[in-house]
Amino acid sequence: MQALGIILLSVLSAVLYGIVHDQVTARICIEYFTIGHAPLIQSDSPTVLGLFWGVVATWWVGLPLGTGLAIAARVGKRPKLTCTQLIRPLAILLACMYVVAGTAGLTGYLTAREDMIHLLDPMASRIPADKHVAFLTAAWAHLGSYLSGILGGIILWILTWRRRRLLITLTNPEPEKS
Repeated sequence: MQALGIILLSVLSAVLYGIVHDQVTARICIEYFTIGHAPLIQSDSPTVLGLFWGVVATWWVGLPLGTGLAIAARVGKRPKLTCTQLIRPLAILLACMYVVAGTAGLTGYLTAREDMIHLLDPMASRIPADKHVAFLTAAWAHLGSYLSGILGGIILWILTWRRRRLLITLTNPEPEKS
């Protein structure tokens, strides 16, 4: 049951992150969602689009993250970690992802503003020219989130597995030598 809880916690964490992230990027460039995404929803509201895409684009990221985390936390003979014990590490991962997303978005903004990067067709002709920099800002923020989430998730699996090994050492210290 704990493994299922870890998976659910990961999916809910990913969705919450996605909603918050998309609320920001939908206000930076709504065209990123209305033109840059498949037309699954018809809305010009940044709030509605951020909520919708925050769920649709992230639940499936949380699923493999949670599955790997559940395996790292529960499988084998090592002391097992509970869902509650993984809340803080997941929150740290999400905070790191948000920082990376902000940094990536700023990088996208600065490089697009200086015309070091630019949109290519067919997207360039579909997005109004005055929105290209904003579109690239949002795109880079999303790219930063996905890349840091993947890398951070793998690191979290490894750290969780190692944490369990450390628990063995802490619960079964070697006897003192005289």
